[in-house]
Amino acid sequence: MKKTSLSSVLMITLAGTLAVAGCKKQEETAPPPMESTPAPAPMSEPAPPPAAAPAVSVTSVTVGTTAAADKSVAPVAMIGSKDKIIVSVKTDGAATNATLGVKLTYQDGQVAGEQTATLTATGAETTNVEFSKASAWPAGKYRADVTLDGQPAGTTQEFEVK
Repeated sequence: MKKTSLSSVLMITLAGTLAVAGCKKQEETAPPPMESTPAPAPMSEPAPPPAAAPAVSVTSVTVGTTAAADKSVAPVAMIGSKDKIIVSVKTDGAATNATLGVKLTYQDGQVAGEQTATLTATGAETTNVEFSKASAWPAGKYRADVTLDGQPAGTTQEFEVK
């Protein structure tokens, strides 16, 4: 058998170690993660809400002197001087605490009566506003104007007191 010297064994071992180390894939070192804060979102003003359609609207206005059980009022063009004047306002839609205003105006522009009612509705409704006077209504032409939350609503109704 052949004798191997200790120096030969050491040389072979060293060469093998170097070969293994040389073959080993060098690990890529990733650069440390950079701490960065994300860019802030662009500032924009919030969009204004879309214009809402009125929740409740006046569908008709009628002036008369008597109301039926369903609150309907037969329209009249002539009212007696001692009659009660009823302004019947039909509305449709939903409302909570909407203000319905009714104003009677005499022919010379003088306000003959004015009242408000609070509406809380969920559909078609009729609200009757009554005007009466201890003395007789002055003879002449009158107008009934309706407002809803301060805005003109419905059609102005004209009638005459005889």
